[in-house]
Amino acid sequence: MKISVKVPATSANIGPGFDCLGMALPIYNTVTIDETVLPGTGVEINILSDEEDVDNLLIDHIPRDENSIVYKAVELLYNSIGQTPSELKINIQTSIPVTRGLGSSAAVIVGALIAANKLLGNPADESALLSIATEIEGHPDNVTPAVVGGLVMSSLENDGSIIYRKIDWPDEWAITVCIPDVELATEISRSVIPKEVPIEDAVFNLKRMGMFMKAVHDCDSELMKVALTDKLHQPYREKLVPGLKELNEAFKHEDDILGCVLSGAGSSMLIISKQNVVDKVHSLTQEVMDNLNVKADIRTLKVEENGATIVCD
Repeated sequence: MKISVKVPATSANIGPGFDCLGMALPIYNTVTIDETVLPGTGVEINILSDEEDVDNLLIDHIPRDENSIVYKAVELLYNSIGQTPSELKINIQTSIPVTRGLGSSAAVIVGALIAANKLLGNPADESALLSIATEIEGHPDNVTPAVVGGLVMSSLENDGSIIYRKIDWPDEWAITVCIPDVELATEISRSVIPKEVPIEDAVFNLKRMGMFMKAVHDCDSELMKVALTDKLHQPYREKLVPGLKELNEAFKHEDDILGCVLSGAGSSMLIISKQNVVDKVHSLTQEVMDNLNVKADIRTLKVEENGATIVCD
């Protein structure tokens, strides 16, 4: 039996929502799990891509053996029902850029879990799958929108459960993603964030998070400009991400461009604007990145309202 699952990219944090906000975007990885019939073959993991040279994808976070996060996710699911994975062939078709803050690891974890769950007869419900995925990923801000789609606020509770709520994104606002040709490993990006922050910085983000929720609910562009600021992670990561400071400087006098934020741990950035200035966003972003001599893929995308989907079985 063979199961394939298509999983969207995700962008976490979105300014003030460090480790608790994330949205799904229409770029996809597909994970296929096939139960092989040859005993003793163990687990085989293959990485497939549209790129000409897969070695340039830097997929070190997806080892092709039982040390893989993909296998670990499957193993946790099997163990939760008292079983052990046997002979499995796992193919990962990648389109989500890696080391760019777009949830590539969350996508393969979620895809593998949902495919394995289907193979086992769906013993795990959504809550269990979210908990297992978060245990592997470390936090729920990417895995939750990868599972359920949309813009999501999520929280990892002390018992390992995930509380989440989806939030409607205003149609009037566009999301443009700037994906620099610059790798930034999550471990490096995390390492520059202090373990403790001043209480005034924590309060600053609490206020901005409340503003973010109200701005999205009311489609309040002026409030959103204020809400997209942060003091918990972006000031520390700014020096690692070419273009983040420069884009915010370029946009700050543009009335219909609401802000530029880091996507996850970076190096990608999200630019939020009104729909009528998308062309200006593209041209200004391209100009800034050209001035920095950094190649970048610039795309305007809609929020992907669907999460992981079984595409064949």
